[in-house]
Amino acid sequence: MSDSTNPHSFVAADVAILTIRDGALAVLLIKRANPPHQGKLALPGGFVEPDETVERAAARELFEETGIPKSASRLESIGVYSEPDRDPRRRVISVAFAALVPDPGESRAGGDAAATQWLPVDRALKEPLAFDHVDILGRAVEHARRQLEYTTDATAFCNPEFTIAELRRVYEIVWETKLDPGNFHRKVTRIEDFLRPTGETTTRDGGRPAALYTAGGLKRLPLPLSPGR
Repeated sequence: MSDSTNPHSFVAADVAILTIRDGALAVLLIKRANPPHQGKLALPGGFVEPDETVERAAARELFEETGIPKSASRLESIGVYSEPDRDPRRRVISVAFAALVPDPGESRAGGDAAATQWLPVDRALKEPLAFDHVDILGRAVEHARRQLEYTTDATAFCNPEFTIAELRRVYEIVWETKLDPGNFHRKVTRIEDFLRPTGETTTRDGGRPAALYTAGGLKRLPLPLSPGR
């Protein structure tokens, strides 16, 4: 039996927070203040304390290192990372979480983070992130894309009242593809309780007046909505 004061493995939680900033899907990264990988960019995260669940550890580490409160994000587990050499200090098994956050507000560094920054995911995936965080981030991006296929989460990234063009732009940013405007309009307006017309119009997109909508009560789509459908 192993000595309980020196366990064979430690458990950690790492968090990928994604949002839309400046017309791109972006991830919140920290600059590590301490070894290993001191000075490198990484996802927020840390070890699970003896008296907490891994979910609570993820929310705590996120708040301690970035200032983003638990109420601002809905963390969802996206995988377990357990390669024996993923952490040079000791054997660490990490549970990875992701969240698609509409308006995370300003972040601030704290805990083991020397600084925080939002980086477009296409740039972040090319960075030499600490540990295996590039792999975790890649999975988080795929998770976000699936969320938009199967749920109505995209409406949270719009103003309370929005046009179909504004909603389409959210999908185009996350999916990194152009969508046919007419085809997209037909799809989303035919899904019962996905959108609710306000009866008002706006010209803020330019051109002819466009109808305004609000989010309906539907949370999960009856059929997947994807670029190829």
